[in-house]
Amino acid sequence: MLVKYKNDYEKIAMGLLSFVPDLKPLDHLQTEMALYQNDPEYLLYLWRPADSQDFAGVVGIQRSQDIILVRHISLMPSERGSHQTFMIFDELAKLYPHQKLMGTFETTPLLVKWESKRTAADAGDDQQ
Repeated sequence: MLVKYKNDYEKIAMGLLSFVPDLKPLDHLQTEMALYQNDPEYLLYLWRPADSQDFAGVVGIQRSQDIILVRHISLMPSERGSHQTFMIFDELAKLYPHQKLMGTFETTPLLVKWESKRTAADAGDDQQ
């Protein structure tokens, strides 16, 4: 389940974002956190698996009228894998049904895999 970022979650969010290579330097991480806290176009969601009470991932997006740009996605090492990432993308797609999910240089390969899986699943549904 995706939970919209609140200031109460700052340490958790920073810890999860610190797994992103570009955000390892503390000053980069603090700059990014300030962006998510102060600019309404930039949103941060924490992700909690359905069977857990603990947050295990974070996704940072930039929202525009037609596009949701997935800027960062980071999962706890124990949760990493395409299945969990795809669940986060599925939830984003449900939250923003009228906008297209797009990626950055780093997140586009994951989104392409997710899209192809969704397309294959939709094609399978059509054949039944």
